[in-house]
Amino acid sequence: MNTRKSFTRLLMLFMAMLLVIFVAGCGGGGGGDGSALGSGTDKSITAYSLAGVTGTIDETAKTIAVTMPNGINVTALIATFTTTGTGVTIGAAVQTSGATPNDFTNPVAYIVTAADGTTATYTVTVAVAPITAKAITAYSLAGVTGTINETAKTIAVNLPSGTNITALVATFSTTGINVTVGASVQTSGTTVNDFSSPVAYTVTAVDGSTATYNVAVVVASLSAKAVTAYSLAGVTGTIDEAAKAISVSMPYGTSVTALIATFTSTGASVKVGAKTQISGTTPNDFTAPVAYIITGADGSTVSYTVTVSIALNSAKAITAYSLAGVTGVIDEAAKTISVSMPTGTNLTALVATFTSTGANVKVGVATQISGTTANDFNSPVAYIVTAADSTTLTYTVSVTTPVAVAAARGPAPVPLGLAGNFVILAKTAVSTTGTTSVVGNIGVSPAAASYITGFSLIMDSTNAFSTSSLVTGNVYASDYAVPTPDNMTTAISDMETAFTDAAGRATPDFTELYAGDISGRTLVPGLYKWGTGVLITGVGVTLSGGPNDVWIFQIAQDLTVSNSAMITLSGGAQAKNIFWQVSGQATIGTAADFKGIILSQTLISLNTGAVMTGRALAQSAVTLDANAVTKPAP
Repeated sequence: MNTRKSFTRLLMLFMAMLLVIFVAGCGGGGGGDGSALGSGTDKSITAYSLAGVTGTIDETAKTIAVTMPNGINVTALIATFTTTGTGVTIGAAVQTSGATPNDFTNPVAYIVTAADGTTATYTVTVAVAPITAKAITAYSLAGVTGTINETAKTIAVNLPSGTNITALVATFSTTGINVTVGASVQTSGTTVNDFSSPVAYTVTAVDGSTATYNVAVVVASLSAKAVTAYSLAGVTGTIDEAAKAISVSMPYGTSVTALIATFTSTGASVKVGAKTQISGTTPNDFTAPVAYIITGADGSTVSYTVTVSIALNSAKAITAYSLAGVTGVIDEAAKTISVSMPTGTNLTALVATFTSTGANVKVGVATQISGTTANDFNSPVAYIVTAADSTTLTYTVSVTTPVAVAAARGPAPVPLGLAGNFVILAKTAVSTTGTTSVVGNIGVSPAAASYITGFSLIMDSTNAFSTSSLVTGNVYASDYAVPTPDNMTTAISDMETAFTDAAGRATPDFTELYAGDISGRTLVPGLYKWGTGVLITGVGVTLSGGPNDVWIFQIAQDLTVSNSAMITLSGGAQAKNIFWQVSGQATIGTAADFKGIILSQTLISLNTGAVMTGRALAQSAVTLDANAVTKPAP
């Protein structure tokens, strides 16, 4: 009878040891798709490895660093990972843990998506160890992680009570090219060793140098019954061994009613109530603290109380904003809100309507109530949004009111068509002497490029245009490659049409004004007509009007601008709205300052040092001499 009892006790002890090994072997893993349970805004990568080499995760910087052994091909490595998000992608490619290969020659960005659609990006950088590398970077036995002392080159592994250590298989990663125990080559996850005594692992580098790590295994006593590691959905718990308490803080929004724990224990079995717990498999409801009963091989027990807390909501965005019914444009990246109110709106006491994911919103110390609180928006207003977890974000609201635009005075502008793409356009030639500066495009047609002289043209590789150090823009000619010839024909036709339009405007506001000598005068917007030439002496002329006002000067003979004469624009008048239709020749004197668009039926000549803001559009030639010609503001 005593013999039978002894056999029964030995059989029970053997079964207990098998259970311990099974439980330990289940620890540390996530789901097959790399996802741990997460919800709300949670979107972390909680574990990451490549070809068995564990990466170092910097959660703050959202980076993962992995050092691979020398000589490894990094162009098609498969990652094993766990995440609290609902999905992981690289670009548009969905990533499956343990299945999807990627090229890690350059850093790779993993995009993790949370249940609420928000994302976080982790950058994985893979380094290849030098030829001298020969470290063991990770080591475990029967699912129990060893503690590596790199300085002493030792590895300590504490196994549960009753573990048979005479034939254990190690899982490890190394930066060396091979690992041996004595003369036996070691294969991670395959090679069996006897750990009754310390085992020496010799790691060989690519250059042939070696390092030896001594692995010592300690088996817990029959009374051992500690929880040595504990996590929920990839979130590591804090174990207070003295108090036999484990605390885990889960991300905001996590459902705690069916969480699965991953744990290791030195005991023979683990239960919650009467339910046996299997690491990585058994779900529990953590709405209230959960008591884990750990039983040692000798039958003694200890209870660990696991308490789960939920982090406070960190959300603090302004998701919609309007003032007096005008919707603002929210730039979430810059944390700015812009609102364009109607002209004349009084900005001193506007009431905002807004929605926010935060717990409260303030301007300064004043709490803001949507649809109620008034603020002065003559200057930008800073809204401080506080989350439930007390973190804050500041959104700056800027309000603008368009300036009232006065009705344009004068005739309608002259349409230039494709001719408006050029600052200088001629039919027969464009020439320059001296150091001329042109801002805008130059074109000739039907004349060929050989009639553009003095610019030292450089042909573009397309042969459709050329460039010059004197021109900020392009130079076009009728003999360049398509589509330039057709475009130039159209531009010249549009220039001639514009001339005819300007010359044909009827019912002038002013006829033969000042007998053609407008020197020293101030001219208001309108249509001016002369049957003679027009002269502007050195005293210049002033054109006074608003930014949308238009002047058209119909000149039957020549336009002569004397040396040093200046055309002055006042009241916001713009060169783009001033049209000089000249049936004769237009001559801009030495050092004169001219504004407007010249539509000349013959030559346009700019003498030495003359400055022009506008366009020179000639039906014959344009000659330049150390001039500055700039296209008008749009």
